[in-house]
Formats: sequence, structure tokens, C-alpha cells
Amino acid sequence: MGNLYVPCRAVLEQLGVDYVIPPVNSQRTLSLGSRYSPEGLCIPFKMTLGNMIEAAELGANTLLVPGGYGICRLGYYTRVQEQILHNLGYDIEIIQLGVSERKFLGMMDIIKRVSNDSPWRRILSAFRFGLSKLNAVDQIERIVQKVRPVELIPGTANQLYTRAVQAIDNADDYDTLKRVKADYLGQLKHVAINEQARPLIVGVTGEFYVVLEPFSSFDIERELGKLGVEVRRATFISGWTKFSLFLNPFGINEKSRIHKAAYPYLKRDIGGDGWESVGEKVLHAKEYDGLIHLAPFTCMPEIIAENIMPSTKEQMPVLTILCDEQIAKAGVLTRLEAFVDLLERKRRKQNDQLRVTV
Repeated sequence: MGNLYVPCRAVLEQLGVDYVIPPVNSQRTLSLGSRYSPEGLCIPFKMTLGNMIEAAELGANTLLVPGGYGICRLGYYTRVQEQILHNLGYDIEIIQLGVSERKFLGMMDIIKRVSNDSPWRRILSAFRFGLSKLNAVDQIERIVQKVRPVELIPGTANQLYTRAVQAIDNADDYDTLKRVKADYLGQLKHVAINEQARPLIVGVTGEFYVVLEPFSSFDIERELGKLGVEVRRATFISGWTKFSLFLNPFGINEKSRIHKAAYPYLKRDIGGDGWESVGEKVLHAKEYDGLIHLAPFTCMPEIIAENIMPSTKEQMPVLTILCDEQIAKAGVLTRLEAFVDLLERKRRKQNDQLRVTV
């Protein structure tokens, strides 16, 4: 899922755990998952099942899967997926990281189990190093999102980002990591940009997996960058980690702020990220030109959010994109282009009205 493999690899290598990383998500991953999944399940289920099959092909006999129990079907995924893998002939065990129950302590217990009972000092040191890599990757990605729409040579930011993630992944100590992060932040700062550009600002929100996994959302952030749009993503893995694993003051205030914003329209948790999707629209209606809402096909929390968004008093255009193996990227790109054109016309109209008023 996105760059989650970077901190995971760091932790496992520091503890000497024998591990495999599944290949980068591809059409084969999705095809494998779709072939063996119940038809009505969502693309996160199908993609992660495809990941599991590819990992099993590489020799994995134990799978670590972040998850938790709640209203969303996510809490049941691992049991169903484990049964599917057994039916396919793979002798494999799935360990679900129940981060919503014991948070940080639960995560530490799992790491201790898979690291053959490593000392707690070593486990904490490895976990801290993994978090440092995760924060570095997300910090660079935030800058890349600002550079993409205004760079003079298209693709420069994407190339730097790809090299930066690889360099961070390869860093084996704090000094190297600090040097790599400073180096690529400096290079991004000196990318030639159009100083006169005033790019549209579009938020990206929706279900956690499709927001963070580029393949499942048709690499929508890069496509928006090509159209001259600055992306403001609602969720980063580093932010989710702070909220999911730790108590106050790490992240919970921000989550509460989003829930409070949604409260006039949605007064309870509906599972998944549906509550957050509504709150993001209400909270940022005056900051963003528009909002892209990513929703897996059949995802009930996001279906609820999609139907609430048009009825809010905050008037911000929202484009909902359903993510599924049946959706073609060409159709998504056509809708993105039309949406961006609408936002540009809306901004021009607002500027004309402002000039007339002055």
C-alpha cells in the first residue's frame, strides 16, 4: 500500500527477520485478487489478496496485515483471505495487526512475536527507525505535490520523488537518512517553476486504501499534477500511524476536528473513512477549489458519504470516482479533465465578479 513497505522493511531488517516484499502492485496483482475473490467485495480486498498470493509465490509462510475490528468489513478480511489461500493450497498464516484495540502495545507484541522474541530495546529502536523513514518519505511527498503543477519541465518532481523513496529505503542509519532527506528536499526546492502560476487546489479524500495506493486509484495525484493542479491529500501513512498507534496528543485532535466539522450532517461513525470524507469537505470548503472523493465500488461508508456531500451548505464541487477492476483509466482521465475545466471556469467567474465589484 503506497510506501508502507519502506518502514516495514526497515523494522524487519533491523531485527534480522527473514521477509519478502510482494512486487509493486500491477494488473497481475489485481487480476489474481479478482479471480479468487467474491464478486461483491471491494478493490482493497482484491488488491491485498493479490498481494498475498504473490507473496506466497515468493515463499512467505506468514503474512502481517494491518487491520482492526469495527463497522467496516475490513475486520473480517483476513479470515476470509486466509481461507481462500488455504483453498488454493498455500500453507500460510495471517497475523492481523489489531491496531484499533491495543494500539502501540499491540503492535509491539506482534513485532516481538515475529522477531523471535528480540529484546524490547532492540524492538523499540527498530520501530523508531522505521517511523523516521516513513516521516521522511511523507515529508518529501508533500513538497512534490506542491512542485508538480508549477514545474517548467514536466516529470521532474516525479523523477526526484522516485529516486528519493529508493534512497530513503536504502539508508541503513540515521546519518544517511538525514543526509538523503536534506539532499532531496534541496533538489526539490531548486526545481525550475513557473513563478506566475496560481494552480488550482484540489483535495483528495475517501477510503484509506485507495487514497494511499496509487495503482488502485489510477495514479490520480500524478494525473492531477499534469493538469496543473496542486493536490492536498487528506491522509498520509505517517499521520494515520500517529492516530492509530498513540494516544493524545498525537493526531487525535485533528481527527476530532474533522468529526466535529461533519457533525451537522453525520452524527456517528459509519465505518471506514466515511465520517472523515464528509468532514474534509466541510472543513476545507473555503481552502480548496474542489474535492476528489475516492470510493471503492460497493464500499458502504463511502456510498453514505457520497450521498451526504451534495446536501451540505458548503458549496464546493466534489467529484466521486469509484475504484474497481471494471473501471478504465481512460474514462477516469476524461472525467478529471472535465472536472478541472469546471473548476477553472468557476475561478475565472469569481475573479471577474471580484473585478466588477472593485
